[in-house]
Amino acid sequence: MVDVQSFQDDRRIAIQKVGVKGLRYPITLLDKSEKYQHTTALVNLFADLPHNFKGTHMSRFIEVFEEYRQDLSMPNVLRMLKKIRTELAAQTAYTDIHFPYFIKKAAPVSGQTAIMSYDCFYEASSSEKGHRFIAGVTVPIQTVCPCSKAIADGGAHNQRGLVTLQVSLGPFFWFEDLIRIVEESGSSELFTLLKREDEKFVTEKAYGQPRFVEDVVREVYAKVEALHRFPWFSVEAENFESIHNHSAYAYVEKSERSKIEPVKGDQEKFDPLRDTDGNTMHFE
Repeated sequence: MVDVQSFQDDRRIAIQKVGVKGLRYPITLLDKSEKYQHTTALVNLFADLPHNFKGTHMSRFIEVFEEYRQDLSMPNVLRMLKKIRTELAAQTAYTDIHFPYFIKKAAPVSGQTAIMSYDCFYEASSSEKGHRFIAGVTVPIQTVCPCSKAIADGGAHNQRGLVTLQVSLGPFFWFEDLIRIVEESGSSELFTLLKREDEKFVTEKAYGQPRFVEDVVREVYAKVEALHRFPWFSVEAENFESIHNHSAYAYVEKSERSKIEPVKGDQEKFDPLRDTDGNTMHFE
């Protein structure tokens, strides 16, 4: 059959990104407590297109993703991008993958369990120069305003907020560990299921630990920096204020994202089943 995409194009305009966007697809991830987790992702897959090709082969993005979607650990995402480059004769391939990640949480007093959902994502690229891989988690928290507590005769206003932590990866990590860092940095973490004794505990804990958005991003930054694992990371906090018709916002990063260079090296050497201390994880 005629391969129209491979026809010559004489306009001499190279395209930086072309591909498929908004693909909804089931995927499988490693899970710290359950070994594996099945979820549904919103996927974008792109590659560059040389100036002399009329178009790309859209179906090949899907074919490659189908091959790798049952193990989307960091090494496999990079292998997937490398194969996209090969299949499409591209210099660079890109992806961003967004998905809900589910963790079973026990209420602080009653111990009753329920599932919490967290929005997570990957952003990655691969070229002959190397690769770039960023993982992110968006975590809901509660904050109590320190100013309100200090000036009010009783009580203080509080609100729910969202904190997004992004890390540029080399070492293995667990989403659960990044999420836990964020949850420990607000006035209180959130739960899906709370009984009355749990609600009392959470309310009093939050009141005893008031935090501005500035406090939250600094707390997360200090905890992540202390790990000495990530060459770049950023922390973003937005509080949906309960007494204002606007949000409070703060952002901090270890270095400017524009200065992150692709990591040189062979992604095939990454071991998705090795933790940050070099220990091999065994799944029965």
